[in-house]
Amino acid sequence: MRALSVMMPAERARPDAVGNMLATFAHHPSLTEAYLTFNMYVLAKTTLSAQITETIVLRTASQRGSRYLWNHHVPLAERAGLRESVRIQIQHGSVGDPLTAAVVNAVDDLLNGSKISDTHWDTLSKHLTERQLMDLVFTTGCYTLLAMAIESFEIEDERD
Repeated sequence: MRALSVMMPAERARPDAVGNMLATFAHHPSLTEAYLTFNMYVLAKTTLSAQITETIVLRTASQRGSRYLWNHHVPLAERAGLRESVRIQIQHGSVGDPLTAAVVNAVDDLLNGSKISDTHWDTLSKHLTERQLMDLVFTTGCYTLLAMAIESFEIEDERD
């Protein structure tokens, strides 16, 4: 549990309080600490808006078939202003808003070919800084890795 205690208050660093994912990850404290440090940057210190970050997470969860990740990020997406209708659009890859569509397309590019296409990069470059583009790539990678771990370890969603 050392890795968990570094990242959260003591009252939350208990298996019954952290959820199945973190309780599972706690079996490898040094790896968990390293991953959570990266994940906390992606969530709390990124140059991206919360809406863009949650768009990336939801699209990644959808494309990687991670119901756990999707369910755990819906409340964060709601707080970021992503209404249910937009979340459904993100899930199906048919988004009306041009920037959100560009983000969804970039995530799909990364998940399908490990590189954002020139067309999508050019579109995103009109809206995002160089650092934001880097954060988009790393956020997609961070949550792809998380979805892979959740699905590989068959972590059950405690909300079910």
